[in-house]
Amino acid sequence: MELRSVEELMDLLYACRGARDIPVPGGAPVDAYDHALRTAALLRRQRPADKELQVAGLVRPVGRLLQPAEPATRADRTADAVRALLGERVAGLVRRRPRHGLQGEEDDLLALRTADEEARSACFDAGILEDWRTVLELLAARNSRLGAVE
Repeated sequence: MELRSVEELMDLLYACRGARDIPVPGGAPVDAYDHALRTAALLRRQRPADKELQVAGLVRPVGRLLQPAEPATRADRTADAVRALLGERVAGLVRRRPRHGLQGEEDDLLALRTADEEARSACFDAGILEDWRTVLELLAARNSRLGAVE
């Protein structure tokens, strides 16, 4: 599945509300929607100018809806779904595989992993999904094949 609009992505993210996810074996279940918002908010605090990194933290739970029965392929499915809409960098970060020849990507993956881990236990108001609409639309406009957001 390839997401074609920010609205489709927002609908999938909203559908993650109440979905329980166990991010690590033996770990406590967390709400996938709240976890995504906290991860993105932590990345926004750490790297306010890096919108792609923030959005990578936000969209990760979409894979649980696209591939519910196979947790091992969720990251790949999510990356494939968001690539056309949000770009190669976001897709690569979601997949969590560094691309060869790009400086600083290991730092990005470390920041993403650290925020992901911290968001499991952090208790703070991370806002609402609608707060992210403008950022998602900006990235979609920049990465759109036609230069326009649907």
